Amino acid sequence: MLDVSKKIKTLRTATAQAILKAKADTITLIRQNKIPKGNPLEVAKVAAIQAAKNTSQIIPYCHPLPIDFVGVEFALGENTISVTTTVKAIYKTGVEMEALTAASVAVLTMYDMMKMLDEEMEMLSVKLISKKGGKSDFKDLFVTPLRAAVLVMSDSISSGKKDDLSGQLIIERLQREKIEVADYKIIPDDAEKIVETILHYADTMKLDLVLTTGGTGFSPRDTTPEAMKKIIEREIPGIPEMLRAYGQERTPYSMLSRGKAGIRGKTIIVNLPGSKRGVAESLDALFPSVLHSFKMLWGGGHLEK
Repeated sequence: MLDVSKKIKTLRTATAQAILKAKADTITLIRQNKIPKGNPLEVAKVAAIQAAKNTSQIIPYCHPLPIDFVGVEFALGENTISVTTTVKAIYKTGVEMEALTAASVAVLTMYDMMKMLDEEMEMLSVKLISKKGGKSDFKDLFVTPLRAAVLVMSDSISSGKKDDLSGQLIIERLQREKIEVADYKIIPDDAEKIVETILHYADTMKLDLVLTTGGTGFSPRDTTPEAMKKIIEREIPGIPEMLRAYGQERTPYSMLSRGKAGIRGKTIIVNLPGSKRGVAESLDALFPSVLHSFKMLWGGGHLEK
């Protein structure tokens, strides 16, 4: 199985369709409710729901999912029965296989119930109709790359006593997200220096995004949140709430971060923890969803996904 532990939970939806070919006489018997084994559509619906809920027990690499909804619809043609299944789940991975398995099992159930009446039945197709809710649905594309700065606040790193791992990790992630890193700087845990540097990024360089790392804990020198109060014009409480919630599911110490996020002019500033692990988890929670904020900031509003 693939490791999906880094992914965030989103509403996942998938719709699949399977078609069973049958004689016209067989279709007529279904309409008249004269199939000897009972109503195949009713039984197939139950079978499809059960199949969706148990897909991980049938398909080896599928993750067990907390299924929230399974819908099953039938359409009777002249000599075909179409089954359309829709599956929804709020989880880290998609539900395509659940929808496809449900549609397949529904058709197989009907085949089993009517095989003594129609030896010419044939499963014509099983296909995915649509899916949404995955990472690609929430990734906004930009004609001109966003410009960002990475600011590391640490007395020990700025003095050369430690190597910067967290800042480098942020740079690598920004590059993967096709964001231009316009500046990278390491400064001491000094509130005045933090304010001066971020103001330069926002007011002079007019960058789109500033990601900081360090200075969000309880140490007397951890003054990043206090510096942020002097810088940001509008706070974005949802971002640090999400970063802490995401991290808290993976470590009990995430709740101790005092990081903030906010807007100054057209620049979004986000404080990340100082540890490499904390930064990695925060970046997984932050991207790609945070990219949508720039279109909102530029007056584009929300786009329904």
